[in-house]
Amino acid sequence: MHIGYQPLWRTLKERRMRKEDLRLAAGLTTNMIANMGKGKNISMETLVRICETLNCGILDVIELEQDD
Repeated sequence: MHIGYQPLWRTLKERRMRKEDLRLAAGLTTNMIANMGKGKNISMETLVRICETLNCGILDVIELEQDD
């Protein structure tokens, strides 16, 4: 299993936010955004920061996906 960020992309779309808007609001680096776009892991601290910024739960940001 691995972590997928599709819920985050849906949440951003629903709120009419761009990845750049999230990056600036949450104080993320471009590398963090790029890593999420590539499906790479990010720290729990970063996930909490995203949830706090968007005022949402963790399931609005990540999901567990089965490996192929």
